This record gives sequence, C-alpha cells and structure tokens, in this order.
Amino acid sequence: MECSIGNTFRCSSDTLRFGPRQQCSRLNPNPSSFLSFNSSPILAQNLGASSLSVSRRTIRVRAKMAASEGSINGSNRMLVFVPPHPLIKHWISVLRNDQTPCPIFRNAIAELGRLLMYEAAREWLPTVVGEIMSPMGPASVEFIDPREPIAVVPILRAGLALAEHASSVLPANKIYHLGVSRDEKTLLPSVYLNKLPDEFPKNSRVFLVDPVLATGGTIMAAMDLLKERGLSVQQIKVICAIAAPPALSKLNEKFPGLHVYAGIIDPEVNEKGYIIPGLGDAGDRSFGTETHWMK
Repeated sequence: MECSIGNTFRCSSDTLRFGPRQQCSRLNPNPSSFLSFNSSPILAQNLGASSLSVSRRTIRVRAKMAASEGSINGSNRMLVFVPPHPLIKHWISVLRNDQTPCPIFRNAIAELGRLLMYEAAREWLPTVVGEIMSPMGPASVEFIDPREPIAVVPILRAGLALAEHASSVLPANKIYHLGVSRDEKTLLPSVYLNKLPDEFPKNSRVFLVDPVLATGGTIMAAMDLLKERGLSVQQIKVICAIAAPPALSKLNEKFPGLHVYAGIIDPEVNEKGYIIPGLGDAGDRSFGTETHWMK
C-alpha cells in the first residue's frame, strides 16, 4: 500500500505496483519496476557498479547499489509504505488489543520493527559481491558492504522496543539514542538526550525509529537534528508502528522525498495528541509504566 500526502489524505492499496506479479505480497522492486504515485510513473534507475580488488580469500569484488524505491530520482513527494504482509497485520492487531500484557506488547512491537526494517532495507543497502571458498568449493557471494555506515536512531523510550531486533536484520550497524519527550499540555517536543554524532559519516544510511507518528512534533524535531548533522532526506528512512495524517502532512511539507515505513495508518488524532483508534502510549505499554494517556 502507498499513501499520498497532500491537501487531502488518501491511501490506496492498488496505487503501488511492482512488476507483473499482482498477487505477490512482497515489495520487490528491480530496475524494470516502477512506482505509480498519483498516476505519475517514476522509473527506477540502476546506479551501476564499480570494480575493486580485496585480499584474503575473496578473489574479485565489486561494489554496487541495486535499484529500488530508495534510488528513485526526481520525486518531490513523500512516500509512505504500508507493506501488505500478514505478519505485520498480525502484530499490529496484538498491539491494538488493550488486553495485551506488557511482555507480549513489547515482543509484538519488536517483531513489527524487525519486519518493517527488513522491508525498508530491501535493495536500499549497498552490497559487495565476489567469490569465496565454501566447504565444498568456490561460491559466488554477496554481503552488505561493511565500508558503508548503517545507523539506527531510536527515539526514546518506545523507539527502543521497536528497534530491539535491529541487529538481527541490519549487520554491522551503530545505534545512536535520541530522547525526546512531549509536553502533555502543549504537545511540544523537548530533547532531553542526544547521543547523535556531531556529523554522520559520508554515505551513511539511517533508520529513524519512532513507534507513533501522531501530531508530528517528535519526528520533526528528530529529522531536524539529523539534517543538521549532514544527512540528506535520501539517507534517512523512518520506521513507525502507526501513523496519522497530521504527522505525515508535516513531514511531507518540510521533507519532500522522505520514505516512511508504517505498520498501519489511522485516520485521526484526538485533542490529547493520541491516535484514534491507535494503540495507546507505546512507551508505557512497552515498559509497564503508568498509562498517562488513559487519564
């Protein structure tokens, strides 16, 4: 599913098409695939490959970046991806249930984060290919390029739970913690912990993890901090469990071209800044603390 954020908020499950396999439940773009966004087809482009030599048991290696939705040029609109995976729907349902106990909730949000990061990383990460010796002989192999920095930035507290399984999906990644709280009356964000580097390494790819995009204050503050440290919008992907139109509209206005991966999109936010029907306070429910959102 792909959603268009504009003057009106619309979602359409048949807007996003990849190749001829209409029944395929996975996003699997390739150089001949295209994204149809607001009836404007954008052809995915192959970034090509370069050659280099390395020592040890690897014989010949070349670096490459596969074509994907992350390599599409010329789009000035934000894209929101809601992967149509049954496991994503399952874990969202577990999170919504107000009877789900804290340990199950935290496990569910961690599993959801794993799936969303898997989808967001699809053909976005650079790889090196070459030949090694397996126990049975030479084998062609492909690894994530260890020279290209991968970082995960969870927004505390609930981002810790959503990013808990990041290391099982993303090899050799670094985690930079960012603490942002929201005033319960004004709904304005306040940064209380910032472990981001002064400047991200060149060619970094960063997964910004925030379970709930409601009013948009927290995610906007985090995006500003990442941009200040040298990252472009194309180097960032936002991972969230649930999102609503106010936050998505703000992101689209200020950060065109950003890609957001969400478990589900709900229609509205109440006067206290919580998504309806939503899943409650993800931080409180993940860590078993007092549920301020119910007062």
